[in-house]
Amino acid sequence: MRLIERRTGLLFAVFLTLLLIGAGKAAWLGVVKAGTLKRAASTQQEADIVVPARRGGIADRNGTELAVSQPAVTVAATPYLVKDAPAAAARIAGALKVPEDEVLRQLARRDTGFVYLARKVPESRARRLEKLEIEGLEFIPEYRRVYPREWMASQVLGVTGTEGHGLAGLEFSLDKPLAGREGHRRLVKDALGDPIELQETQRGVPGEDVRLTLDAAVQGRTEEVLAEIGRQWRPHGASAIVMDPRDGSILALANWPQVNANDLGDAPEYARQNRAIGSTYEPGSTFKAFTVAGALEDGKVTPDTQFNLPPTITVADREIGESHARGWTTLTTAGILGQSSNVGAIMIGQRLGAEAFDRWVRRFGFGKPTSVDLPGEERGIVLDLESYSGSSMGNLPIGQGIAVTSMQMAAAYAAIANGGVLRPPHIVAAVGGRAARTPPGRRVIGAATAASIRRMLEGVLGPGGTASGAAIDGYVLGGKTGTAEKPDEFGGYSKTKFVSSFVGFAPAEHPRLLVAVMVDEPQGDIYGGTVAAPAFREITSFALNYLRIPPD
Repeated sequence: MRLIERRTGLLFAVFLTLLLIGAGKAAWLGVVKAGTLKRAASTQQEADIVVPARRGGIADRNGTELAVSQPAVTVAATPYLVKDAPAAAARIAGALKVPEDEVLRQLARRDTGFVYLARKVPESRARRLEKLEIEGLEFIPEYRRVYPREWMASQVLGVTGTEGHGLAGLEFSLDKPLAGREGHRRLVKDALGDPIELQETQRGVPGEDVRLTLDAAVQGRTEEVLAEIGRQWRPHGASAIVMDPRDGSILALANWPQVNANDLGDAPEYARQNRAIGSTYEPGSTFKAFTVAGALEDGKVTPDTQFNLPPTITVADREIGESHARGWTTLTTAGILGQSSNVGAIMIGQRLGAEAFDRWVRRFGFGKPTSVDLPGEERGIVLDLESYSGSSMGNLPIGQGIAVTSMQMAAAYAAIANGGVLRPPHIVAAVGGRAARTPPGRRVIGAATAASIRRMLEGVLGPGGTASGAAIDGYVLGGKTGTAEKPDEFGGYSKTKFVSSFVGFAPAEHPRLLVAVMVDEPQGDIYGGTVAAPAFREITSFALNYLRIPPD
């Protein structure tokens, strides 16, 4: 009997001990570890699901899509949940069309519980993989950026990164309205991991669509012409701008070499650059129009003022001649501009004087950005008046010793074309259906002076002008050629590297089109009248017909 009582007491003590241990454990878990366990349960039973916002589209003025967002899926994996990694890698790679060894390398990682297998693959491809029911995979809905026209305006449009945000071009500068705002949903699961509740905690807002002033047809033809320049003259690069000078709207902005907008990241840096705004050059003779405009406006010359021109002119320690040697001749102001006389332009600049010349250069917008609504615009290089040397007024009036962008030249010539009002160029027409605000223009020269310059520039395309081959039947055009030596690394000018350019407008009396072409380091010929002017003719001829612009 005593033995039974002893055994009963022992069992009671054991049970009491176990009860106390259990109570202590419960108290530990319920009090001390309560917060940690609650967070763990919440993590296992609740999930915050990010709902990506559709990025707004970019279209041309007629609604042609240039950038769109399509549904896509990012495929991820929890490596330790994937059974038979080599076999799974083969099946995953086959479905996603990605390298098998790369997938296997990711699945073999044991230092993480999450790896990406493929980012933003087409939805149809991801669904094929999902049907294979491979354990451990996760399918995350996203959007991928696609450029339907591939090569068109790629440097203008820019590119987005893997996270969907703009990294360059309009994708970068308009990232905020294009991106929208992602949404969030709260998913609640039961103890077995089955979903029991889905709540929307924050509604997503899709990005706003953007409409540009670009015209896909004009843009396409402009890019074709630059490609022809690339094949024929093998330059380092080229750019062209087509603008409506009446309001500064850009109808085309093309760069060569072309790059595929869907593969912009793999293109070399110089090809990705929007050189129309991001590359500066010395304009050469295209700048003479502004020298003459300042002299006309200040009353130093008239279109009919005659100049007895020597073969060369000496300014300080420099002797400057014409592009082609000649003897003594007499030309009017209009003839100097039409025949692009260096000596004549310098003599006009000397009449104007350094101080007034500097004032007119800045008045036309050189030395500062044009405020075009594109990122990465350079301001160019304009010497301070105090930095002029004795020979500066020999170089500057003919467009050497000053650096400009193609956009600056287009905007300044547009001021001459539209009656003397300088307007900031613009390429964004509307965001989210709201018309973009365009800054007002400012008058830089009188309407009469602008009309005089336009008439003078008609002579450039007429008989004896430097671009007579750029004329278009039925239309009177105005424009100016430019051939400029490029600075070398020794502080002088290269004798083998040149920039050829042409800026012109049509019809000459009431311009509705302005076209600027710049060709950097052409091979085989160097003159703007030979290299750039024919490109101007091809682009302008197409645009005049396409836009149904009648002759004057």
